[in-house]
Amino acid sequence: MSMSPVRAGPARSAVEELAAAIEAFRAGSYAESIARLRPLAEAGVAEAQAWLGAHYANGFGVESSLTEAFTWYRRAAEQGNVAAATNVGAMLAMGQGVSQDRGEGARWLDRAASGGDVMAQYNLATMLAKGDGLPADPVRAAALYRSAAEAGHYPAQARLGHLYANGIGVEKDRVEAFAWLWLAAQHGVGTALNALEAIIKEMSADEKRAGMTRAQSRRIGPVDARINPIPG
Repeated sequence: MSMSPVRAGPARSAVEELAAAIEAFRAGSYAESIARLRPLAEAGVAEAQAWLGAHYANGFGVESSLTEAFTWYRRAAEQGNVAAATNVGAMLAMGQGVSQDRGEGARWLDRAASGGDVMAQYNLATMLAKGDGLPADPVRAAALYRSAAEAGHYPAQARLGHLYANGIGVEKDRVEAFAWLWLAAQHGVGTALNALEAIIKEMSADEKRAGMTRAQSRRIGPVDARINPIPG
C-alpha cells in the first residue's frame, strides 16, 4: 500500500516569526529569540535588527557588545525605526560602542524626537538645555521636556518642573512647577522632591491647591526607557 508524503505546514511569515522572537525575548528564552531574530535581521527587517541590538546591548543570550549593538541599531535606524534612532543618537552622544560625536548624536535624536519618541525628546532636551554638541536652546528644551513629561516620563517631569520654578525657557510659574515636580516626586525622583519642598515654601495656600489639582489631572502611566538617558 502506497502512502502519501507528509506535507509540511506553511512557512511562517516574517511578521509571525518576529512576533515569536519577541515573545521568546520577553519570556527570557534568549537563545531562541536570537535564533529567530538573526535571519530576519540579516534579511533587512528593521524591527528584528533593533531587537537584536537590544540583545547585544544588554548581553541577553550573547556576550555583551555595545559595538555590535550600535551596528544593529544603526541598520534599523537607517530604515526609519524610531526607537533604534533614539539609541543611535544616545550612543553617539555618549560614545558608547562608537566614537563620540555629540553633533551627529543630536541629529539622530532630533529625527527620533520628531517621530514622537519620548526618550529621544528627553535626551535631546538635555543636550539643548546645556548647549552640549549644539547651540543652547532653553525654549526648545522646555518644549521637548514638556512633550516627554505629558507622556509620563518622570525625569522629564522633574526637569520641566525645575524650568518652571526658575523661569528657564518658560515663564516662571509656581503652580506649573508644583504640578510637574509633585508628579515626578511621587515616582522616586529625588531631585524633584527636594525642589518641591523648596518651592512649597514660596507658595500661597491657593497656589498649592491649584498645583495639586493640576498634578492630579496629569497622572499617567510610566514610559519605558530603552537606554540610559544622557546625563544632565
